[in-house]
Amino acid sequence: MSTRAHLKGDILLLFTAIIWGSAFVAQKIGMDHIGPFMYTGIRFALGALFLTPLMLFLSRSRPFVIKQRTGPSLLLSGLLAGGFLFGGSILQQIGIIYTTAGKAGFITGLYVVIVPLLGLIWGLRPGKGVWAGAILAVIGLYLLTVEEGFSLGVGDTLVIICAFMYALHVLVIGWLAPRVDVLRLAVMQFWVCSGISLLIGIFVETLTWAAVKNAAAPILYGGLLSVGVGFTLQVVAQRKAPPAHAAIILSLETVFAVMAGLVILGETLPARGWAGCALMLCGMVASQIEMQK
Repeated sequence: MSTRAHLKGDILLLFTAIIWGSAFVAQKIGMDHIGPFMYTGIRFALGALFLTPLMLFLSRSRPFVIKQRTGPSLLLSGLLAGGFLFGGSILQQIGIIYTTAGKAGFITGLYVVIVPLLGLIWGLRPGKGVWAGAILAVIGLYLLTVEEGFSLGVGDTLVIICAFMYALHVLVIGWLAPRVDVLRLAVMQFWVCSGISLLIGIFVETLTWAAVKNAAAPILYGGLLSVGVGFTLQVVAQRKAPPAHAAIILSLETVFAVMAGLVILGETLPARGWAGCALMLCGMVASQIEMQK
């Protein structure tokens, strides 16, 4: 593939990282007006509505997706992937109430380090780069989240668990992708995540039209841009950009989360926190480069 095509892919990935990073601010603002379950449910419903027509069009006009007759059904695959996606998303959404958007972005990004380490369960041996990245990420996480007296905030704890859920989600998708229609799986998991969130939200939260109206901007940003446009850009870009480029550029999502929090929400970090972010970013990049070898 030409250098020009690679450059186009890299630019699209950069826009994806910007959208995903800044979406943490939208998620934070949304919590001022609406509960986490309803926000997550509406957000993923909007993303699914955006992607469903695209999925149908691409499946008919450009059948480049991998299809096999054997393997799990699309429904069961969607329930499995959507369940893990819901777990990660709702833990992140609740956690972000108690922590900053920037910290939530960096902690969530730990899933790229956790994925190869969880591979040990399946007998996969991470390389030296992954272990080095994990050590850097853990030290950085300590500097970023652990306060005096070795206490860990509720929000940070929830987002750390969220990172493990997202790591499991990545592993599940990696196993399902060669066995089902990947585009249909992507949309199905969004519908499942939305359905679970809305179902729980009906029982544990109160939703009013005024609340939805006040939260319209962050909901639209989190749904249409982060889920819909962001996912579409990623799919298109990764068909042009080398895997190593994609891994490094998408890891910048964490940087953009901090920048958006600083500019839009006025969030601040002490020197200790900045050092932690730097170490975590280095760890993420190191582990992703190793995974592409």
